[in-house]
Amino acid sequence: MIKVAQLLARKDGCVWQVAPEDSIHRAMTLMAERGIGAVVVLQEGMLAGIVSERDCARQVIVTGRCARTTPVREIMTRQVFYTSPDEDVEHCLATMSRHHIRHLPVLAQGEDRKRVVGVITMGDVVKAILDQQRDRIEHLERYISWEESF
Repeated sequence: MIKVAQLLARKDGCVWQVAPEDSIHRAMTLMAERGIGAVVVLQEGMLAGIVSERDCARQVIVTGRCARTTPVREIMTRQVFYTSPDEDVEHCLATMSRHHIRHLPVLAQGEDRKRVVGVITMGDVVKAILDQQRDRIEHLERYISWEESF
């Protein structure tokens, strides 16, 4: 099984973040510059929430808020589902599917349990599972070919 730590090792290691008092415009600009769909919201280095492009669209455009002056804390999701580096990706996929989310912060283990060490996406998880399945299929095909040669 593939662990979250393996997914994080494939990524650039950056955790893009904003503070609760930052403007929604700042969060949206960061997401656009980095080509990402969500940023974690950290307060004093700890996970306080998460905000996605979808949150911004729904909470700014639909409600008529001003993105330049409205702080992220007004629209961020406060109850954040998260995972740890030692969790397997199948469990993450189940969590993401069950709760209809596409981004899952990864929290450190031990004393730093509230420190965000990365974020995995639904795309990361699905790709890892598909790669694993492809590897299994190739292994089985080689095994069958080897058996047939006798």
